[in-house]
Parts: sequence; structure tokens; C-alpha cells
Amino acid sequence: MATKLRAQVTRHGVEMLVALGIVGGVVEVIVRRGSEGAPTGSLGALIVCMLALTVPFLFWRIAPAVVSMALFVTAVSISFFERQLVTHSYVSLLLAIAAGFLLGMARERALGLAGIAFAYAALSIIVHNDPRGSVGDFVSSGSLITMAWLGGFALRQKLQQAKAAEERASRLERERELRDIEAAAEERTRIARELHDVVAHSVSVMTVQAAAVQRVLSQDQKREREALEVVAQTGREALAEMRRLVGVMKQPKEGPALAPQPSLQQLDRLVEHVREAGLKVRLRIEGKPIALPVGIDVSAYRIVQEGLTNTLKHARATSVDVLVRYGTDVVELVVSDDGRMKTSDGGEGHGLVGMRERVAVYGGEIVAGPKKGGGYELRARLPVGA
Repeated sequence: MATKLRAQVTRHGVEMLVALGIVGGVVEVIVRRGSEGAPTGSLGALIVCMLALTVPFLFWRIAPAVVSMALFVTAVSISFFERQLVTHSYVSLLLAIAAGFLLGMARERALGLAGIAFAYAALSIIVHNDPRGSVGDFVSSGSLITMAWLGGFALRQKLQQAKAAEERASRLERERELRDIEAAAEERTRIARELHDVVAHSVSVMTVQAAAVQRVLSQDQKREREALEVVAQTGREALAEMRRLVGVMKQPKEGPALAPQPSLQQLDRLVEHVREAGLKVRLRIEGKPIALPVGIDVSAYRIVQEGLTNTLKHARATSVDVLVRYGTDVVELVVSDDGRMKTSDGGEGHGLVGMRERVAVYGGEIVAGPKKGGGYELRARLPVGA
């Protein structure tokens, strides 16, 4: 119940204040009737005039500038026969201040300026129609309306800036998501090409072995020979289809991959290249190195390579530690630097997106982020037996 009431107050709070102002205006007319400086007309006419001033503000959300100008038009009209109701009413003064604020909030600056000029013109007529009106009344009332207008104008500017910042942040977030999607797709294509080389090598070995066994079979082993021929033919067809698939995935400017696939056995060479670039690198190997499946071996090398590349490009680091830990059924990779900034955008770069894709292929885990003592750390675990 309290939550619903709070929501209604938040949504219709201004309308509630306007309703309170309407009641307050009627009460003011009744209470002040007969006192010095109070309106002298009939009670019914005065109440109607007060309602004409206040009720239109209930529709301020629909057309705030129109409602505000309508207030000044109504006030000028009433001032010709019931001037005290306009010039000596607290509710009328509050309405004028609210109208000035709404004019300052106008979306079009020209409309806001025209509105404040119109308010000054209406105020001069109202003061002129009051026999007891003076220049001081005009200045004091005009100052209050002007301050309200400036407050509305300043709030409008802040709201526009906040909206522009929100839209810019939303646009940047959408662009970042698109870049991540493109980077992930590009990395999947690269992984697929590398896996093609691994699988193609294995299928080629199987095909060659099947053909070799055929040669040593005796003449009466016809069924075995036919089975091996099916294996060899299937292998050749699979290789042909895989070549077509990789040809579809290949980038237009990309040539054939003639270099051998990288391996963790080549980390020493990678580390030397990074050292030549001016970064101090410490490489540690823990555990007994084991023969990794080719796909996992390539992915592990790529992860370390990307981690070192990110350190060179984006981190203000002087040194980086690389750890390769071999377990019974897992290989763990750690790249830790002492830099102060990892990526230029403060978020996940494309390299990390690609590493996540590689780890996901083998059901591994990867964690990357700032360290407590400063610097950045990348940890990846690749299950060997998966």
C-alpha cells in the first residue's frame, strides 16, 4: 500500500500541488474577503476568477508554454475589474512564478524568450491597472518571475545534457557489442582454420596408413581390402570438403597458411621477440611438460601471445610474468604485468574476446582483470583430456 501511494505521489505530485493550490486560492478568497486590500466583488465571481487562474495548470504536461501564457492573459483580463485579486493574492504570485519556470523549461529557446517577454508585458499592464501599483511592485514581481525562468532554463539544459550523455553511452554500448560480435566471429573463423589444419593432418595420416595397409594384405583378404579402400576414399573426400570449407572462411586478402602451427614449445622465441620490443619478460614452466593435443597446444600459445601483445599495446608496464603450469589433466596459463592501464577503452578489447572464444571451444576457463596490488592479470585453464 505504501509503495503504491509513493508511486502515485511521484507520478502525479505536481498535479497534487496544483489541486492544493486551487483549494488554497478559494480559501484565500473566502478568508480575506472584507479585509483591507482584498477584492471587493461578489464571492461567487471571485471564486470563478480564482478557478480560471488555477485550474488550467492541471494540464501543464500537455502544453506547458500555452498554459503559462494563458495564466498571464487571464490575469490581465481579471485585472481590469478585480485588480486586487491578481496583485494582492499569494496564490496568484505563486502561479506567476510557476509559469515563469515552465516558460524557462520550454524546448524551443525562442519560445521561452518570447514567453518571458510576454510575461513582462502582462505584468506591466497588471501593475498599471492597480491604483496602488508602483515600479517597485513591477521590479520585485518581475525579478521573481525571471529567477524562476532562469531556474527552468538551467534545469532544461541539464536534462538535455543528461539525455545526450545517456544516448551517447547507449550508442557506444551498442557499437562495442557489435565490435565484440565481429571480433568473436573473426576469431571463430581463425580457430576453425587452425583446427582444419590439425584435423586435416590427422585425416591425412589415417588415409595414408589405410593405403599402406592395403599394400601388405594378401590376395585372399578381399573384404579387408574393400573396407580399407572405403576408409581411404572417405578420408580423401573429407579432406576435399574441408579445403572447400576453409576456402569459404578465408579472408579475401589472405593467402595460404604455409607456416607450421605454433606451439608452447616455441614460447622461448615469442618471449625473445617481446623482450626485443623493450618489455622485461620472465617465463616460468611448472610441472612436467606433457604432449598436448595439437588444437589445445595452438590455443594455449595464442592465449599467451595475445596476453603479451595486449601488455605491449595497452598497458604502461615495465615487466610481465608468464607462467605455464602443467597438471595431470589441465594446462594453466598466467600472464601478469605491472601496468596501470590495460585497454584504451577501459573494457574488454577484441583480444580478450578472441581468447574467450578459444577457451570456450575446449570447455576451459578464463579470468582477466586488474590485480589488487596494481597491474593486470590473465588466467586461463585448458582441460587436456576434454
